[in-house]
This record gives sequence, C-alpha cells and structure tokens, in this order.
Amino acid sequence: MKPVFFLADKFWRVTGAVVIAAMFCGGCVHHNAQCAKPRVQTADSVSSVSTNKTVRTAKRFNYTPRPYPVDERGFSPVDKTLAAAYAREDMVADDDEGALNPYVMKVILGFPLDGSYPYHCGWEPREYDIYNGVTQDQWYKGMVVAKAYPDGSRCSYCCGFTFEVFIRAMKLRNIQKGLDPEDFNGMTFGDLFNALQFWYIEGKGDCERRAIESYGLGYAVADFEKARPGDFLSYDTTAPGGHSCILVSWIRDGQNKIVGLKYFSSNLSGSKGVGYGQGRFSDANGGRGIIRKSVRLARVGAIKDYKPFNRVEIPQRNAYAPTQPDRILYVPAPVGK
Repeated sequence: MKPVFFLADKFWRVTGAVVIAAMFCGGCVHHNAQCAKPRVQTADSVSSVSTNKTVRTAKRFNYTPRPYPVDERGFSPVDKTLAAAYAREDMVADDDEGALNPYVMKVILGFPLDGSYPYHCGWEPREYDIYNGVTQDQWYKGMVVAKAYPDGSRCSYCCGFTFEVFIRAMKLRNIQKGLDPEDFNGMTFGDLFNALQFWYIEGKGDCERRAIESYGLGYAVADFEKARPGDFLSYDTTAPGGHSCILVSWIRDGQNKIVGLKYFSSNLSGSKGVGYGQGRFSDANGGRGIIRKSVRLARVGAIKDYKPFNRVEIPQRNAYAPTQPDRILYVPAPVGK
C-alpha cells in the first residue's frame, strides 16, 4: 500500500466529524509560568546578517507533519501497556475512599521512561492552535479536547501531561465500573474544555484544584499529611516558575517533617520529558525551591460522592479556542499502481 497524503482541513477522523471553532494548545504557558521558560529564548524569527532575510526557527514552523505512531492495532505504547486494564482483564483495586488515585497511579505506570516521550513547550510564538501538551489526542464526546503535537513526537509539557493522565484515569475507572467512559459527572465537551483552562491556569485563582472542585469531581487537600499518591498538584518556585505534577510521596527529614516531594510529570529538566522528579521546599533548602504555601493539592473522589454543579456559578475561560486538529491521512494506492 503506497501512502497518499492529503491535509484534511478541520477534519479529524476518517469517519468524519463536524467542524467546530477552535481548540487550544500550549498549556503550562500561562501567567504562572508552569511551563518553565527556556534558558535560551526560542524566537518567532531571527534576522540573518549575511542575507538580511528573516529565518523562522520556532518548532511550529519547522516540524514535519506525521500521523501519530501506533501499532497494527492502533495502540500507542501507553495504550498497549494499559490495554488489559481497559478491557477489564487487569482490574484496579479501589482504595478505602473509592477515589481516582489508584487509577491515576495505574495510568502513569503505562508511560515508558526511556526518553521516548520528550518535553516540549513553545513560548514564542504560542502553539495553542496546534498543541495542548498531551502525548496523544485526548477525545471526549466525539471531539478532541486536547491535541498532541502534529509531528508524531509524543512530546508533552507538565499541565498538559497531568490533564492527559486525569482523562485516561477517569475513563479507566468508568470502564472498570461498567459506566460510559466519557461521562464525567455529566460534563459536556464545553465543560471539560473550560476545566482544561482552569487546569492550565489561564485566569486568577485557576489550578487543577479549581477544575476538580468546580465540576463536582472532588475536593482540595489542605493537610499535607492527608495527601495520597495520585493526588494532583501544582506549585510555584522561588525562581519565578512552577510545575504541575502528580504526587508520588513526600520527602521527610530526620524529624519526619515534610521537606519536599516526589512526583510524576513531564519535566523540563531531570527526565527531560515524562518521568519521575522531586523538589524541596524553599524553607528547608536555603531559600531556594518550592514555595510551600503555593502548593495546590486536589483529589478526584469516589463516583458516588460527585456533586452537582451550576454552570452559572463557574467562571468561563476563553484563553484559546477548541480547534480540532488537521491530520494527514493515508489512503490505499490505486489498483495496479
């Protein structure tokens, strides 16, 4: 079969779908600098001294569009690792509360740690129209709520990655409970896209916690001692910046005081992509590190504990639009060719 390429303008499935106005990208590229600013600024364009011509250097101007790499079953490496769980052949044991945490931890175990899931976050220019920091397109209610980079690289950034884990874990729990995988407490596509913008901190007071609480999915965890692996969190650092991640465990000193945390995320440094990381609180690290009081922890609770929500009372974000991805499609070569 010889591949014939064509761009499907605002067409995201071979089966067809309705064109909708705009989606967003970048994430973690917000006022709180969750996507750490590159040490060397990536410019929209630079001027060549020898030719005096403008040369575009940003990734968005130089990538080669490619289909997302999957195996003969249509699975990514993560899909393949988690296939038995989504088929209810590998059941996840609930915790005492019935919270999402065990499913979150199951999902992160599906990601390879060999560097094949790299980090990328665009600053100048923004990439909201083509990329939302997830390793592969995340679907909800028949549309893509968060887009993967269209070069098939499986790159991600922190808040995009944690949002992807949230979606995967929510669907996994629903499937294992015999529920519609795309019913998150009655949320519409618009609700989830708004929650995404909370998650990516696109307005004052936004964070993962606001997204989870606003739509009745769970609650804030104020007491560090009550936090559990699989809780979602974000924080700010003394050098202006921050991070979005999934709690793995606390780091404690000789007196058992919490002085830092171990986490899983898509990291600019350390794993340079999807993997484990850790950080210490500035008040236990000579004034440098995570600002303790900035930590925003939240947990998605049990399905039976979901609460109703009122859209009129929830802030509406419009930082970017839910554009659907253009994709390259393969069609069979003509017979006899």
